[in-house]
Amino acid sequence: MKKIMLVGAVGTGKTTLTQRLQGNDISYHKTQAIQFGDNIIDTPGEFTQRRQYYSALQVTATEADVIGLLQSVGESFDTFPPGFSTMFPKPTIGIVTKIDLAESEEEIEKAEHTLLAAGATKVFRVSSVANDGIEAVLDYLTEEE
Repeated sequence: MKKIMLVGAVGTGKTTLTQRLQGNDISYHKTQAIQFGDNIIDTPGEFTQRRQYYSALQVTATEADVIGLLQSVGESFDTFPPGFSTMFPKPTIGIVTKIDLAESEEEIEKAEHTLLAAGATKVFRVSSVANDGIEAVLDYLTEEE
């Protein structure tokens, strides 16, 4: 299985997605530091939202096989600037989170557009709470190169 590093804003669902991908019960806790799992690296949202932490993301990315950029539905801002993924010498995917909360298809498409502009080569739509789209992400992570 590919090791993925999850990157996104505070509250975008990185920890909840981590729990779902690992088959654990979902329980909320604020990620205060980088969490290393067997196949998942969960990063604090502040590392994405504050440019002075970008170097920590770059260093941590050396431990990953793929970078997962997360943008939640209904986010009032674009989490990532265009070309954000170029700081990582790794394949980058996008994951639109909280699709169960979308009021329209346009909200989901806006999040997808943000992720594609940031450099994601493939975008997944997920709801960790409803367990939607999780299997597709797991299939991607387990497929052979």
